[in-house]
Amino acid sequence: MKVSRKTDYELVEEFIAGGESAIEILIKRHKNRVFTYIMLMVKNEQLAEDIFQDTFIKVIHSLKAGKYKDNGRFLSWVIRIAHNLVIDHFRKEKQMNTLSNDSTVVDLFNNKKLAEKNIEDTIIYEQICQDIRTLIERLPEDQKEVILLRHYGDLSFKEIAEQTGVSINTALGRMRYALINLRKMVEKHDISLSIP
Repeated sequence: MKVSRKTDYELVEEFIAGGESAIEILIKRHKNRVFTYIMLMVKNEQLAEDIFQDTFIKVIHSLKAGKYKDNGRFLSWVIRIAHNLVIDHFRKEKQMNTLSNDSTVVDLFNNKKLAEKNIEDTIIYEQICQDIRTLIERLPEDQKEVILLRHYGDLSFKEIAEQTGVSINTALGRMRYALINLRKMVEKHDISLSIP
């Protein structure tokens, strides 16, 4: 069996059994989704890189300690770890009262798929993505959290409910209100979310 075709579960089992290279494959497989999620939460490339590294250090320790129970959602588990580390960071920062206003934005959408489009489409697409991120930032915290966990973290509503300590209905309600609020903001600011 080719290594790259192994499932997350098979790679986790291989790593636990002592196959150190399996964790490298898992990290490479999921790094873009995890880093993008962290970056959207913290909006600082250096900080995102630090939290990304901390996330996978914690993943490695948790796997070695037998704390991971496979349910076919390895990526969701990793995203939850990243989410908790982001929350911890903001809690510590708040306690130290040194909240940063650094709004460094990395180009998260610089990939091969975009390279095939013409430059005008790429610029428009990047502007749309920037507009969406700006609108998401304007949402109330509980609505913003559910949008990020669902669309960037790829968590199910059940997982979001568990992660945020609310019922599934509350998580669904927050998503509904978030989408309503986003639509209102799009209309109010006359933002176009399509490439001509």
